[in-house]
Amino acid sequence: MGRSSTAKRNGTRQQKIAAQRAAARRAQVRQRILVASGSIVAIVAIVVAFVLVKAGSAPGKAAAGSTAPAGAALQSLVTEVTSVPNSVLNEVGTGSLSASDSGTSNPDNALATVSGSPLTSGGKPEVLYVGANYCPFCAAQRWAMIIALSRFGTFSGLTASHSSTSDIYPDTATFTFYGSSYTSKYISFRPVEETENYRQGNSSSQSVPYVTLQTPTAAEQALVARYDGTSIPFIDIGNRYVQVGNLTPYGPQDLAGKSWNQIAAALRDPSSPIAREVDASANYLTAAIGKLTGNQPASAATPAVRAIEATL
Repeated sequence: MGRSSTAKRNGTRQQKIAAQRAAARRAQVRQRILVASGSIVAIVAIVVAFVLVKAGSAPGKAAAGSTAPAGAALQSLVTEVTSVPNSVLNEVGTGSLSASDSGTSNPDNALATVSGSPLTSGGKPEVLYVGANYCPFCAAQRWAMIIALSRFGTFSGLTASHSSTSDIYPDTATFTFYGSSYTSKYISFRPVEETENYRQGNSSSQSVPYVTLQTPTAAEQALVARYDGTSIPFIDIGNRYVQVGNLTPYGPQDLAGKSWNQIAAALRDPSSPIAREVDASANYLTAAIGKLTGNQPASAATPAVRAIEATL
């Protein structure tokens, strides 16, 4: 074979070797890229999974249930509920509530007259409320309480909330007294919200307790034990009138499926079923408080309230 043929053959062999080496390098690079990409995807997947688990396990009102109004929407809602016109409340009167709900000695689902040492704070009659954010009956009662108490003073810091999503009448729209404050020249208001509306660890198990918020004092626990024992909502008005639960036939079933704004709007319509129970319940509370304040302020002592006072 001539020299030129040998050189040509050697050149061809070197080209093949070079091409093979280049192909091997490209394959190696591709493999490294795939490995790196797989690692990145795995890391991203782990981070996303961690965030989702963290979000699902973190306790908070937004963990479940309807999204409560906040910001300007909340302020508008509070204004609407705390300023139900006296003309509407007077027209509702006792509404759909039974006249037997007043004057009884049994505080269960009634406004009962009791006897004992006056309950006062700061030299003024005290209204004690013991409830819980998970409780649907407390959720229903707060609407009436806010209306009634707003006739004697001013709330600040009220927050929209809802009852537990795993209890009877789930997700009932309401407010919470936890974190709020109340000022009045006529009465003192002491709210105790014992637990949150979600369970520890955001668990769905009925055996897991709700997250604790506040604990009644020993004296407050003694009042609850004296008149009922365990039921909530518990309302003691100056230790002269006590109400446990909602006045019959009012209850969370009347608010089922209603939004905060729908309920607030209904409160201003004296012909609506909600007004005839919520506003009427507020009138009973107003009458009981008015008996302790000497019907001050006079704006709260409407003819309808005075008529209820006569039955207490």
